[in-house]
Amino acid sequence: MFEEAQLYSPVTTDADGRVEVHLGAGHPGLNDPAYRARRGEIAAAALAWEPGTPVPLITYTPAEDEVWAVASDELAPKHQRYAHSEYLRGKAALGLPTDRVPQLGEVTESLHALTGWSYVCAPGLVGLRDFYGSLGDRIFHSTQYLRHPSQPLYTPEPDIIHEVIGHANQLASPRFARLTEAAGKATQRLESDAAVKVVADVFWFSMEFGVMWEAGILKAYGAGILSSYGEMDAFSHMEIRPLDLEQMATIPYDITTYQSVLFAADNLDQLEDVVGEFFDSVDDEAAHRLLGAHAHTG
Repeated sequence: MFEEAQLYSPVTTDADGRVEVHLGAGHPGLNDPAYRARRGEIAAAALAWEPGTPVPLITYTPAEDEVWAVASDELAPKHQRYAHSEYLRGKAALGLPTDRVPQLGEVTESLHALTGWSYVCAPGLVGLRDFYGSLGDRIFHSTQYLRHPSQPLYTPEPDIIHEVIGHANQLASPRFARLTEAAGKATQRLESDAAVKVVADVFWFSMEFGVMWEAGILKAYGAGILSSYGEMDAFSHMEIRPLDLEQMATIPYDITTYQSVLFAADNLDQLEDVVGEFFDSVDDEAAHRLLGAHAHTG
């Protein structure tokens, strides 16, 4: 996504129990042994966590708090300029700290009071069905690590800045929270993996990379755009198409670059009428119909 690709680094556990995070070529932290060790430590805490127990506390370092603070400070004026007012209302209501990394437990405490959502920890990638299915129970799986301190405004993988500044602020809006939950409820009732992928792809072009017209100006509401310093400047110059479920479910996209095609809702009511109704009603047959229609027209 953005310059910040939705690519989670693989996590493995050695025979001696040591957890290692395998950073990709070009990752800013690849040749930083201290950063790699820290990533392993945070991943190990998530791997050891058991559902139903408190999310592990991470004692963030001053350097990690500084990365969060820089990102918060630099994203804030761009949010004021580029974010849809519904996201800004959620952000104001949630009131995330800007000078330090919040614990997932405190994000949950604030968010639960607003919309009933909770955050749990993940070492990295969560399977598609598990991740989306949990959304139906108002549970969001989040990483706890931070991007490398040499590049506080860039990450090649989703970190806690993306998961919390992008998604938690969005989930603090009752209307966005309900759309996200509806995608999860859809996943829970779908049987085929292909149908789940359809829901995930519509979610990608809405809750992750969605844009919306507001007072004649194109605004962003997608968490992927609003957690990306660079993509906020770029999104309005992309190819903007009206909401189209068949296209959203089937067009190919490259998660390692800025999104070149975006789908714009006319307003929040239309987003709920089109995307929300799709999430509320989609079944395996309807999902496969979308794929079949694309096969016949594409």
